[in-house]
Amino acid sequence: MLLRILVLWLLLCYSYSKADCLPDTEGLCTPGVTVTEDIQVEVTEEDLGTEIVTTTTTTTTTTTQTVTNQDSGDILDGSNGYVNSSKEGDMDIDWGGQGPASMPTGNSCYGLGADKCAAITGSGNSTSSMGVPGMGTTFIQTVDISNLNIQKGGEVKYTIEVDKQDAQDRIYMHITGLNGSSQVFQGTDILSESGVASGYQSYNGSFDFGGVLNRLTIEVGGRDINLAVGPVFDDVTVNVFYNVISTIIEQQITTVEQIYYLNIFDPTEIEFVEEVFEYNDITIDDGMVDFAPIEPDTEEVTFETVELEIEFEMNFDMEFAPPPPMEMLPPPDMQMEMPVNIETVTMEIEMEMELDMPMPEMEDLPPPPDMVASVEELPEPEIEMPEPEVEKPQLEEVQETAPEVEEPVDEQPTEEETTEPDSEATEEPAMETEDSSEQEDVQQEEAEEPKEPVKEQSAKEKAATKIVKKIDDKARYDESNQMKTLIVMQILGNTKTFFDTQSTIQDTNVNEYLNKTIEDNYGVLFDMAQAQTMEDMINAQY
Repeated sequence: MLLRILVLWLLLCYSYSKADCLPDTEGLCTPGVTVTEDIQVEVTEEDLGTEIVTTTTTTTTTTTQTVTNQDSGDILDGSNGYVNSSKEGDMDIDWGGQGPASMPTGNSCYGLGADKCAAITGSGNSTSSMGVPGMGTTFIQTVDISNLNIQKGGEVKYTIEVDKQDAQDRIYMHITGLNGSSQVFQGTDILSESGVASGYQSYNGSFDFGGVLNRLTIEVGGRDINLAVGPVFDDVTVNVFYNVISTIIEQQITTVEQIYYLNIFDPTEIEFVEEVFEYNDITIDDGMVDFAPIEPDTEEVTFETVELEIEFEMNFDMEFAPPPPMEMLPPPDMQMEMPVNIETVTMEIEMEMELDMPMPEMEDLPPPPDMVASVEELPEPEIEMPEPEVEKPQLEEVQETAPEVEEPVDEQPTEEETTEPDSEATEEPAMETEDSSEQEDVQQEEAEEPKEPVKEQSAKEKAATKIVKKIDDKARYDESNQMKTLIVMQILGNTKTFFDTQSTIQDTNVNEYLNKTIEDNYGVLFDMAQAQTMEDMINAQY
């Protein structure tokens, strides 16, 4: 057994919308749908000795990937369920952190409004717990966002309002992303550096991340250089935008089996299979093979159509029939310059006479006396020898007289026939000396031959025979072909009126039977008994 396996790989990708989002992509992916088709073709060929089986298995894997961006909402808003009221971004309560701080209200918040705000009052210059240098005071908290189930990265965005009255002060925003205890990202934005008289400003920024994110550490810090009025801030918001990728995988497996037989079938079986495929529509649906017979186009066969077909065949035969054999005519008069002498002319005449008519058995007959003279009088060497006209006996006359001849009779010529001089007898002595009995034998033989003449087919019969032969053997028993054959037979037999005799079946008037009634003397009694039985059944209920 020979087993050969051929594996073909074909990868086709169709993108309905761009969604650039790899597994390790940091930041937000472009929302959209990506459809990828992976086609794997496996061809297995198995040699079984008497047949070769080729199995083609096509596996089509369609992957539909849908990318969307989800928003967590402000995680520093207590109403969203991520932090309690003490950790909200409205800065009504101190978050806690490093260094000195205060929570002023009213005019001490400057452009931030009359409600409370957070003030950085520390003048130190150290590094914060999140690793940010130049720190005097920090406000810090960690928010749990594991319920968002962030798996494919995203972006963290923040907003904050700051009023820095002293240009020498500084303030910054720092966020660290965590996956458990592992750091996913960290980012620091210097909102207003020392030396910049920023005053009131509203700041926003973002930090990209990839992979899994379940916790955020938010730190707002800075320093007060002059120890007079430090930077104040309020209304801190943090939103997490993350990627949500849904993947749908569909797989379709199609198996096609081809069998190549190695000449092991009987020709009859092969012919049967070919006929099955020729006369049936074969469909395959879910592995089920269905054979639907092909209905041939029925031809309306009538006397008129068959007669037209016969006439066409007759015209076709007459138009394309081979020409009749040409009779060899004697060559035209040609001036032949050749030496002429008495011997050659005499020999040619004798040869023509021997070919045209039987010679009598007369060995001592002298040559005709006038032959030499006729040859000497030839003006030129043109020889025109017309074919002797031999009268053929009429067939009808021979057929009438033939039965009367029972046996050959030798009739002797009369004295008048033998003694009568004839000028033609001197030119053709062979015809005079022919025995009359031999002539009668020849006539009898010629009369007996055409007794049973072979009847040749007419043009109509030949055309009809061709029409019948054109019918395919496979369709010979078709209804239309059977009708055509029958009509051809009727046309040849000149019995066209065969189909005119149609019998009609007269409908019977059934009203005569419906109007009849049958007198039933016991019918009334039966009805009364049934009515009584029904009344008894009704009364039994009560």
